[in-house]
Amino acid sequence: MNLPAKNEMLHEQRGRFVSDGVASVTPLYVESAKGAIIKDVEGKEYIDFAGGIAVMNIGHSHPKVVEAIKDQAEKFTHTCFMVNPYESVVTLAEKLCQVTPGDFPKKAVFLNSGAEAVENAVKIARYYTKRPAIIVFENAYHGRTLLTMTMTSKVKPYKFGFGPFAPEVYRMPFGDEVGPEKLHDFFIQHVNPEAVAAVVVEPVQGEGGFIAPPPGYFQELAKICRDNGILFVADEIQSGMGRTGKMFAIEHWDVEPDLITVAKSLAAGMPLAAVVGKQEIMDSIHPWGLGGTYGGNPVACRAALAVLEVFEEEGLVEKAAVLGEKMKAQFEKWQQQFAMIGEIRGLGAMLGLELLKGDNKQPATDEAKQLVNFCYQKGLVILACGSYGNIIRILAPFVITDEQLEQGFAIMEEGLAAL
Repeated sequence: MNLPAKNEMLHEQRGRFVSDGVASVTPLYVESAKGAIIKDVEGKEYIDFAGGIAVMNIGHSHPKVVEAIKDQAEKFTHTCFMVNPYESVVTLAEKLCQVTPGDFPKKAVFLNSGAEAVENAVKIARYYTKRPAIIVFENAYHGRTLLTMTMTSKVKPYKFGFGPFAPEVYRMPFGDEVGPEKLHDFFIQHVNPEAVAAVVVEPVQGEGGFIAPPPGYFQELAKICRDNGILFVADEIQSGMGRTGKMFAIEHWDVEPDLITVAKSLAAGMPLAAVVGKQEIMDSIHPWGLGGTYGGNPVACRAALAVLEVFEEEGLVEKAAVLGEKMKAQFEKWQQQFAMIGEIRGLGAMLGLELLKGDNKQPATDEAKQLVNFCYQKGLVILACGSYGNIIRILAPFVITDEQLEQGFAIMEEGLAAL
């Protein structure tokens, strides 16, 4: 008797018990993962160019992180920092204040997810400035909660059917479309600067299509914020933790944010996020005004401390820069080879390929889906993103070997040739 494959059995079971509102890019079910390789429940291996959506920058199951998690789990897994505090939160807060950009005293608060970090950054900005309005950008992605979904640009799937949305969120074009000096016009036509608490921006837009602004953009934007008493908030949830060849992407522009949000690769897969910012801003909140039951979970904090050790000991920021150079060289070769490839987007090891079709260069959305599926069938996990879903993005772990990288490139090239 031919039994269905285990992936298929799990998928059928999922269909009966997991909400259809939660979708997956691939139908593989993971049994284990190490470095840049994922193994499914049937024993097939896949090269990982997705990194759990920028969560596995240091690679899957790094021994130091695994050991830290085991050690902490044997001691205690939760007390709630707001009830009985513990050392790892204090130590991690100190280290994050040291590695985040800004030559000024800083403090941190820990949350569970990137969306929570953005929500809390907005709360802090509004409290400190006593202003209600927030400015965000076209193509932005900040999360799926009510406020962060409102701040996110793309309607479907993130916002469709989930309104009404949160008030006092204003959106303007980003990067090449319009320079930040246009904020002056924006203040006249959309919102008075005296009502704006913060500008919240991704240094390199993630879900929106790996878009980086031109030189000088953030310096000008930060100056306008300073001149108008508006806080500059850098959302580094996807672009941070070394992904662009700097520890945080905003460092490419030598800008020091008032507040910075970090999550994803901070704890190598454990749910942990943080807001780090100027001390006077972070301390403006009354006691008990910030927090959450699981915020700064001890297991997650120990994992994050191990992550920071790995970054330092293994020179992962430098490795990311080298990986980015290899990726860019390959992408530039493909740009000459395949007419379908438009822009090469992003910075460092946060790079994406724009796929276009026809003489009028329309977004090749269906072709991007075909490429993602082709690569999966051949043993490579990649992701698409962008407003039209036509940007192929690469978020490979920094520890990927040259052989694995070349194998992944070979599969992608075969897929591009087949489109």
